[in-house]
Amino acid sequence: MGANAIVGQSGGPTAVINSSLAGVFSACRSCGAKTIYGMRYGVQGLLDEKIVDLTQTLSSTLAVELLQRTPATYLGSCRYKLPDFRVDAQPYEKLFKILKKYDIGYFFYIGGNDSMDTILKLSDYAMETNCDIRFIGVPKTIDNDLMITDHTPGYGSAAKYIGITVKELVRDSTIYDMKSVTIVEIMGRNAGWLTAAAALAEDADCEGAKMICLPETIFDPERFIEQVAALQKESPSLVIAVSEGIRCADGRYVCELGNSDLNIDPFGHKYLTGTASYLSRLVAHKLRTKTRAVELSTLQRCAAHTASRTDVMEAYQSGGAAAFAAFAGKTGMMVALKRLSDDPYQCITELHDIHDVANYEKTVPLHWIDTKNARMNKEFLTYARPLILSEVNPLYVGGLPQHIRL
Repeated sequence: MGANAIVGQSGGPTAVINSSLAGVFSACRSCGAKTIYGMRYGVQGLLDEKIVDLTQTLSSTLAVELLQRTPATYLGSCRYKLPDFRVDAQPYEKLFKILKKYDIGYFFYIGGNDSMDTILKLSDYAMETNCDIRFIGVPKTIDNDLMITDHTPGYGSAAKYIGITVKELVRDSTIYDMKSVTIVEIMGRNAGWLTAAAALAEDADCEGAKMICLPETIFDPERFIEQVAALQKESPSLVIAVSEGIRCADGRYVCELGNSDLNIDPFGHKYLTGTASYLSRLVAHKLRTKTRAVELSTLQRCAAHTASRTDVMEAYQSGGAAAFAAFAGKTGMMVALKRLSDDPYQCITELHDIHDVANYEKTVPLHWIDTKNARMNKEFLTYARPLILSEVNPLYVGGLPQHIRL
């Protein structure tokens, strides 16, 4: 076994992905890892041997504490898809040669679905070549679409930010005695977990979003206009939340109705944008009312100033659980969160075979969606509310949050 550990971060950033990194680092150190390395820009950077010694850059308790409160990826990220090693083994041969050079025995990758695909392929290749390096995945994604785990670190903080933002938009949009429609576009290609979080804004002191449109259900533009018109008879000023990935019955994304020329990422995913803009123009044209399009875009990913304490703690625990599992001899696994109860909220970590997670997608259960009224049912609120509880205050310097960076 190699004496050293290496960890990387991949995919989109979150408010708590660095807390997972802190968890991996701290647990590896307590388990006796000689040196703990970090991949600069994920596995793509590792192929170029871009490696940093974390035992040097995170040498103080303050540095690790600050890391937990710093959003986005401390090590940098990538969107790199490894080929099937049975078709092209060259990247694997290069990677494993580098891992051997640095005496790596433990490999951790923090990320979402595509990152778990990387753990699957690397652990399978290690088994095929009788390599004893242990590979463990640490879940991360604001999209909350990883299978097996009850929820993913990163989702709670993003959901909290969305709930806060929608609540404040409702306050803003209802100050005038006039008809208006504010359409908020929220991330979510195929899974509407983030957009569903707009339902958290509704409470005794706030009417919340009047409609919530998710990609799990077919979107009908004509039906949408009819619902908006009916709602405006009861409440002139409306806030409506829509997923960027809502689709029409013919399979087209709604944003494609206004822009058919969308760029594509390395994994074949279309970059979705413009859903709220298209719908606001449609509503303005059809109903002759004031409209506004608000696209949260990347703002919802790294809002560490509203991070959920539950989320920060679970991210750290997930990273630590991954390290302890690897040092206990586990490989080809992902750490998952298992909910024990809603009230009081209790959640533990457990391990699952990476083959049961990678390349699958968890969507919002249809029975949690009130499709007739485009709202969320109470089952979703019971699920989501514990994930946004409590706060972690940033360390402010000069009136702004202090972050750590390489």
